[in-house]
Amino acid sequence: MTPQLMFYDVAPNVTAFSSTRVGGYSTGNYGAFNINEFCGDNVETIEKNKIALCSYLGITVSQLVYPHQVHDVQCRVVDHDFMNLSLKAKQSHLEGVDALITAEKNVCIGVSTADCVPIILFDSHQQVAAVVHAGWRGTVKNIVGHVLSIIREKFHVEMSGVKAVIGPSISVNAFEVGQEVFDTFSVAGFPMDEISMKKEGRWHIDLWKANQWQMLNNGINKNNIHVSGICTYDNVENFFSARRLTINSGRILSGIMIKDEE
Repeated sequence: MTPQLMFYDVAPNVTAFSSTRVGGYSTGNYGAFNINEFCGDNVETIEKNKIALCSYLGITVSQLVYPHQVHDVQCRVVDHDFMNLSLKAKQSHLEGVDALITAEKNVCIGVSTADCVPIILFDSHQQVAAVVHAGWRGTVKNIVGHVLSIIREKFHVEMSGVKAVIGPSISVNAFEVGQEVFDTFSVAGFPMDEISMKKEGRWHIDLWKANQWQMLNNGINKNNIHVSGICTYDNVENFFSARRLTINSGRILSGIMIKDEE
């Protein structure tokens, strides 16, 4: 069985995508394609889905790297030394991580989401890729700005050349929040008139605009930011939504792989 992926046009030598619910072995709220081990799905089914994905991408399972996320801002660089670690050591290094950066070829890094915002970043000049899990907590903590700072300092990347993708995630119309969440964004300095609205007396936050605002503040060109515009809450038949399916459901994988140009 082949997973159905939604691909993004980032660069000729790059495969960037978000998975859908189609083309896997999981059932129920995990059906059909889910590879996240931390949401209650069957371990054997997850492994079958993982093998199917890697076969489709032309890599081994060991070349697929994704973390156990905790809605914080910890970022891990997946380099040659990391890839040579034992499986147990890799798992330890990926615990509590919400973003990954790599310049390694033929290594697919990814983050898992089900309403939270997945962000894919790529710089073609330095050949550096990153993936970011930005839920509302991570967005408030400016996780994408934190990742861009690491890319800038460690890999000497010019922000004006970075391309960014905001994948399927909850839209402003569906993301209703309480006053305390609205206040948290306001105190953090977000332009609330741009990223929020009231609907039927309740606040709604636009996580797409909030993350775009942070990327623009870090020097990314507006024309280099692609927003998929797909709301997971409204498209639950094709994409996982924790608000619609509960947290005991599958997760979208948004990933990027720099291919060897040989």
